[in-house]
Amino acid sequence: MGENASFWESLIYAHPTCTTWKQEAEGSIYHLASIFFVVGFMGGSGFFGLLYVFSLLGLGFLCSSVWAWLDVCAADIFSWNFVLFAICFVQFVYVTYQVRSVAFDREFQELYSALFQPLGISLTVYRKIVLCCDAEVITLEKEHCYAMQGKTPIDKLSLLVSGRIRVTVDGEFLHYIFPLQFLDSPEWDSLRPTEEGIFQV
Repeated sequence: MGENASFWESLIYAHPTCTTWKQEAEGSIYHLASIFFVVGFMGGSGFFGLLYVFSLLGLGFLCSSVWAWLDVCAADIFSWNFVLFAICFVQFVYVTYQVRSVAFDREFQELYSALFQPLGISLTVYRKIVLCCDAEVITLEKEHCYAMQGKTPIDKLSLLVSGRIRVTVDGEFLHYIFPLQFLDSPEWDSLRPTEEGIFQV
């Protein structure tokens, strides 16, 4: 116990206390770095939040490196800040690449903005959903059928992006399907994973 106490006492009391403080303020580069740090740590989440955080923190570490090189003349402070700047730069480039690689056609981008983004689904998860459907968009002409009663197999799940579709049974009108509604969710949901079925409407 005595050795631990002497260790902590040496850490606390081995260094002289500040009796006189430096009267002049540090240079503007130091204060600019501090501002970048404060604003950088206010970043949000997601890809664009990460871009915001890494860009501002990287600028803060770069300013600290310049300050350490020009004003303080301390190689260790310069080295640490420059290494942290390089790490932030690499992270920024990596996140930028990820954002760029998660790009969609106009229809899928509008679908994400209208339906998936308000639910808090990330672009990477949405990309997996889009890849499951092979990013397929089908355009139907007016009066053409998406599915025929008793003939079309239920083998996919589709979502209406624009327009409207009329649902009928034996030629009798039931209701309309509007944009951002599933076309075949009741039929799809009623089937077991190994079961095959055909449309009843």
